[in-house]
Amino acid sequence: MQIGPYTLANNIFLAPMAGVTDLPFRKLCRQYGAGYSVTEMVSADSRLWNTRKSSLRRVHMDEPSPRAVQIVGSYPQKLAQAARFNVDQGADIIDINMGCPAKKVCKVLAGSALLADEDLVKRILTSVVEAVEVPVTLKIRTGTNENNRNGVQIAKIAEDSGIQMLTVHGRTRACRFKGQAESNTICKIKKSVNIPVVANGDINSAEKSKKVLAITNADAIMIGRAAQGQPWLFRQIDHYLKFNEKLEQLPMADVRTIILDHLNELYSLYGKQQGVRIARKHIGWYLDNLNASLQFKRKVFTVTSSDSQFNLVRSYLQDTELKMENVA
Repeated sequence: MQIGPYTLANNIFLAPMAGVTDLPFRKLCRQYGAGYSVTEMVSADSRLWNTRKSSLRRVHMDEPSPRAVQIVGSYPQKLAQAARFNVDQGADIIDINMGCPAKKVCKVLAGSALLADEDLVKRILTSVVEAVEVPVTLKIRTGTNENNRNGVQIAKIAEDSGIQMLTVHGRTRACRFKGQAESNTICKIKKSVNIPVVANGDINSAEKSKKVLAITNADAIMIGRAAQGQPWLFRQIDHYLKFNEKLEQLPMADVRTIILDHLNELYSLYGKQQGVRIARKHIGWYLDNLNASLQFKRKVFTVTSSDSQFNLVRSYLQDTELKMENVA
């Protein structure tokens, strides 16, 4: 899998997710099999670039290359400026968000709202591609609604504008995250262009990955929500696609190490006070995958110190590991 001059480790990617794919999570997913990852979306509004929140969302120079930043906005010149700024900050690839269905994004005519204006899409893509010398990629949905799936038209505009990779979430803007993602439009898009196409949406297992690749003939898959609480999913999928066999379940000792290391990375990046709050959602996803009791979840979500949070999670994981050893 190639993006411009960059050869990727495999064709299984981590999707950019606001509030989720920060530096610790990206590093963790890359470590456990993701061939590529993209930052959380960064606003094209230059007034926000120097805030602490925005600075933490950008690429970090200790990340492995290629470092990709996703930008979001609705004005061609501002997005071009944002692309240049992020390249200056270390981005190797710029990704443009035209897939986010969130109301606060769409109400300012950004994200997936842009799909309704194909002329504006072309002006944005052309402006950004001409503004930087690094590869520019694009993430879209299949259209604005079920009666207007214009993903093929958008894909052709993207290719003509110099976009070097296209990711397609198999839902329309109106669908948000409801219902099942569909692959038929992604297949049509793949047939209509010569640039790499990445399939995204509801890919949550090794078997589903293989099925989506077969149906869409996509060059790669991108995994979002399914990676929450199980960043090792990428390694499992990669192994299955290469050898057509499932990896054994990850040992609980390894799961414990992953989770505790993740918590320490969050405390280090955000500081202990903010790190505790941000860690809660990740702990929740991990505990959901471990079928933890509601009582324990409530207990761990109410602590306010990093030491208490860490020790509670560590004790729970150690107890779980002992129980599994006794059963075995």
